[in-house]
Amino acid sequence: MGVDLFGDLAALGVEPGDVVMVHASLRAIGPVDGGAAAVVAALDQAVGPAGSVLMTLGARDDWDWVNERPEADRPDLLADAEPFDAAVTPADPGVGVLAEVFRTTPGTVVSDHPEGRFGARGRLAAELITDVPWDDYYGPGSPLARLVDAGGTVLRLGADPDTVTLTHYAEALVDVPDKIRARRARRVVGREDIVWVDTLDDSNGIAPWGGDGDYFPPLLAAYLATGRPRTGRVGGAPSELIDAADYVAFAVDWLAGHLRPA
Repeated sequence: MGVDLFGDLAALGVEPGDVVMVHASLRAIGPVDGGAAAVVAALDQAVGPAGSVLMTLGARDDWDWVNERPEADRPDLLADAEPFDAAVTPADPGVGVLAEVFRTTPGTVVSDHPEGRFGARGRLAAELITDVPWDDYYGPGSPLARLVDAGGTVLRLGADPDTVTLTHYAEALVDVPDKIRARRARRVVGREDIVWVDTLDDSNGIAPWGGDGDYFPPLLAAYLATGRPRTGRVGGAPSELIDAADYVAFAVDWLAGHLRPA
């Protein structure tokens, strides 16, 4: 008997008309007839034609090391870099295999940002990802903010605990002095000059905190410990369905209590 992903998603609480942001590990889900494409199809089926599915994609960037160099050196270093092309640049391999399959599935709409790049499917796909801010692309007006405004949820299917992208929206909202920022240079198709992106530091954190390592996993653990998310299994993956607005409110409070001024 095969894996019933649709049934598992419905049992977890995903309903027709939902707006769902997905983080998934195909390895955790386990073997599925049809592979990653079948997972995308099951997500489509679970939310139905009135619903929408959102994923963070990122963009493959073999020249990301340039942005660790002094800003004045970056334009010359990027002279031979392949420019970002929203239509064809693959998803960031670090996001997982499902992201690239999701991106290339017919009907997926992909945003044109080389850093904060998302894909979406369904009724609200275009509304979720078009005309978002160039700088601070995870803050107000971002796909993450729009997910919250749409009453959406975050669906975690065996994903690593440091992959709740919605936490970046809470970082934008929390009142912490002197948040750490990052400025990155990119080449983009159709632009002769280097394009600069100015954002809160979404790689190393916006401020020191009172623990070791990345603060994303302990924040998620604290939220899961409240018992508010719905939990279950989808295929073989331990899974959670999280109310986006509730998570952001919790994360803002948690960050305010744990982050220190830089």
